[in-house]
Amino acid sequence: MKRTLLLFCFCVTMLASTSALAQFPYNLNVFDQAVYYGMYEGTVNEPVPAGAIRLKNWSYAKMLTAEQLASFGNTLTMTVTLNPLCDNYDRIGNVNLTLVPVGQDSYGYNDANIKRIEIGRFITPFMDKNVTSTDAVPYVYDVNYLTDIFHDANITSEYNIWIELEVYGYQGGPGQGGAAVEIPGCAGRNDVYMGSLDLSSGYDSNIINGNHFMLPLAYKYELKNYTLEGTDVLGETVKTINFTLPTDMPNVKLHLITSNHGSNTNGEEYIRRDHYVYVDDEQVLLYKPGGLSCVPYRPYNTQFNCIYAICNSNGTWSWRPNTNAAWSWNNWCPGNKIPIRTINLGDLAAGPHSFKIEVPDAQFSGGQGYFPMSVFLQSVSQVLGSDDHTSGSFSIHPNPVDDVATIETLGKGIRSVTVTNTLGQTVSKGSSGEISLSQLESGVYIVKVLFDNNVSATKKIVKK
Repeated sequence: MKRTLLLFCFCVTMLASTSALAQFPYNLNVFDQAVYYGMYEGTVNEPVPAGAIRLKNWSYAKMLTAEQLASFGNTLTMTVTLNPLCDNYDRIGNVNLTLVPVGQDSYGYNDANIKRIEIGRFITPFMDKNVTSTDAVPYVYDVNYLTDIFHDANITSEYNIWIELEVYGYQGGPGQGGAAVEIPGCAGRNDVYMGSLDLSSGYDSNIINGNHFMLPLAYKYELKNYTLEGTDVLGETVKTINFTLPTDMPNVKLHLITSNHGSNTNGEEYIRRDHYVYVDDEQVLLYKPGGLSCVPYRPYNTQFNCIYAICNSNGTWSWRPNTNAAWSWNNWCPGNKIPIRTINLGDLAAGPHSFKIEVPDAQFSGGQGYFPMSVFLQSVSQVLGSDDHTSGSFSIHPNPVDDVATIETLGKGIRSVTVTNTLGQTVSKGSSGEISLSQLESGVYIVKVLFDNNVSATKKIVKK
């Protein structure tokens, strides 16, 4: 059985994916130790961080302003930091980019008007707030591809961009045993974690992007074989998503996040399986999650647990060694992030296509467990002119520039020079080897030189 899901897409001409402000590095603290509450309880009425909304006990959201979006360059690092309160399990957490219609100042978690993509996933460690040897765990992501979304005028004219940080947690009570033992000082409490999220952006002059296209295909879809809500065919762990491209797309990439979860010791959470990914019925990726030693993340697990320790039935235990063989059963590590797998598809033609993921050996004993899957497609073209020229076809100096810049063409005659901003708007035109940027705002601009032989080339220039 195949099901079609086409959520939305955008295609916009952008001569650069960088900002119009160019004060780098640009650092933005989105959330600063926001307090999260028990995932199984009713939504609390506690105060929310300034400028944020609480969607669930485990989810806060904050809108990025137009000024903030304009301040991002074309490189981006995202850091999530967790501080322990009263959680005592390993749970999933994630970061989402959510598109909310312009004019809508708030939204509900399941609002039908929003579009959501997952941009980072992690597993919380077992942390004891009373142990101060390690009281913070960082998760760091390189997410340069988000800057193309931030600077896509078609997107931002229709949607506001929000960032969601989700941290799931649960405070176990007395008598539950194992790592679920109530943490001292947590009786009667339901605050489980503090979460922070920081974005740090820079500028790479070697990156020159053109048209941008984005198509979400799935958000945390629960892949499983025991219900038709989780598979194409009962008894098989397989999901096909059909989609249509409105035009030919260059440099297509699929961003894929999966992780294996179950609720018993013999479930899929503790068994590694081959995952097969197909596009248009051609295999494009085969991977098996996990299998690497979790010992580097043990310092974040300040509450004793029987994942990092080998626990014996007689009450004795020993630390699991730092070898991959000792961790050959695991799909992920408490205290580590889940990989974002990027699949390079090259150029795709306009028309219908299909994405399929299959885990043929998955069993889901007792109808338990699932593989939450998020995937979206992105196409970003490169703009460097029309023939065999490269970025070395001309030089421009000084760069960055205060006022006038000089173009050196290596002996080629200049027919015209066009300067555009990051929205593709022409801000200056001329026909000489000197360009004045004195009247322009500080920022990043694209200089396009058309030579006498009708060949053109582009370079970025930064106005101080």
